[in-house]
Amino acid sequence: MNPLNIRTDDCALDLLSLGSLVHRLDPGIIPFRKARSVDIHVSGGEYNVASGLADCFGLKTGIASAMVDYGIGELVETRVREMGVRPFFKRFEHNGVNGPNIATVYSDRGYGARPPVVFYNRANEAGAMLKAGDFDWDENFGQGVRWFHSGGIYAALSATTSGLIIEAMQAAHKHGVITSFDLNYRPKLWAPIGGLEQAQKTFRAIVEHVDVLLGNEEDLQLGLGIEGQDVEKSSKLDPSAFFGMIDNVTGQFPGIKAVATTLREVETSNRHQWGAVLWCQGEQHVSPVRELGVIDRIGGGDGFATGLIFGLLDGRSLDETLRLGWAHGALLTTFPGDTTMARLSEVEAFASGGSARVQR
Repeated sequence: MNPLNIRTDDCALDLLSLGSLVHRLDPGIIPFRKARSVDIHVSGGEYNVASGLADCFGLKTGIASAMVDYGIGELVETRVREMGVRPFFKRFEHNGVNGPNIATVYSDRGYGARPPVVFYNRANEAGAMLKAGDFDWDENFGQGVRWFHSGGIYAALSATTSGLIIEAMQAAHKHGVITSFDLNYRPKLWAPIGGLEQAQKTFRAIVEHVDVLLGNEEDLQLGLGIEGQDVEKSSKLDPSAFFGMIDNVTGQFPGIKAVATTLREVETSNRHQWGAVLWCQGEQHVSPVRELGVIDRIGGGDGFATGLIFGLLDGRSLDETLRLGWAHGALLTTFPGDTTMARLSEVEAFASGGSARVQR
């Protein structure tokens, strides 16, 4: 099955992502003000998809990003290679004092009634310095690439990153590459550079070039300015709010071929109700809803995008494609860190209704 007319010839890469690499400091369930030690996770919304497709699903992937030649950069670069992702880096020299830097994300996991807390130090971030012209997209895509992915977190980093995304997407289409974009609207990131108004202007310019859009009804309303019902007054597990907006989305952006998102009702930090929906070329698909025991919620949405993209690249049915995304995103919340630790067999078992009984 190939509803998006994805390339099936032998390509150098199944997917190439564009985004900023970060290192996340994680004190677990301890708030930062009381923390004495942290785990270090290497992540980035766009990289998480590339790493998941490589490590769990066995595809050939790459990441276009900035790399800084200092100790943190070496740590990040090593982890990227360990996950099997091919680097396409513009390199920066660190001056030994204030950068350029690999950004730091601070995120404790919360527990029970106490929610997770995320904050950033993205000062003088190398990834935000990238701009149109920094990569030879014709050369990169000319090697053969099936899918290109980026997201709203990267678009929010500076005045130049959105232009780089658009440049890449235009080149991708010229080479017959499917494009996807995760809206990932984050008010904290947009506040210093124009807030919601600038976010909508930027996202609308990017989505003109997008084939597959990832984002829930709140992302569609806030990120794109699409009219819809009050998401705070409806169940977050009700797919009707999402499907009710699709005509407005495709009417304003007729190039979009598919839209998908997770549905999540947060009961406590460690107990979520989890579902997902997919609209593709007029067809609507809804996953089951399962209760999740969550260890670390960060990266669950990227995990969903990873499984969904795999299903489309692998020619699975649309229902199975949605279930693979739903299952991989669910499993990702059971691991510490943002990147996958799942195996394809585990994802497929969960997607087909497998249980959590002990495997002996």
